[in-house]
Amino acid sequence: MKTIADTYARELLTLPEGAVGYLLKDRVNRVRDFASALESVATGGTVIDPEVVQHLLSRTRPGPLDRLTPRERDVLGLLADGGSNAEIADALTLTDAAVSKHIGNIFIKLDLSPVEDNRRVRAVLTYLQSADR
Repeated sequence: MKTIADTYARELLTLPEGAVGYLLKDRVNRVRDFASALESVATGGTVIDPEVVQHLLSRTRPGPLDRLTPRERDVLGLLADGGSNAEIADALTLTDAAVSKHIGNIFIKLDLSPVEDNRRVRAVLTYLQSADR
């Protein structure tokens, strides 16, 4: 979903004049980061917060995790942390059956067939290799 912030950041990046700065509040609160960004912009440079860049790039390249619901991403993240189904259920306040269903949906959405060996490992590798976690 494209947000107003996405549109604003994209417009800033296309300005021909240069001397553009776009920082998130967390970065502005760090005095050294803010002072360095101000110096760059004052001398005609462009400073874009790394999180904004990552967000914009992740929106332009659809990845395999884009097919997952937020809850399935949560489950996959805990799976990547080495959690068992019971531990994931406990962490997300779900039943074991719900976790199993989510994991099954993850396998389907990541095109991991039921006859494939190590589907859990392959799902975790896909998660870890994704730029948009």
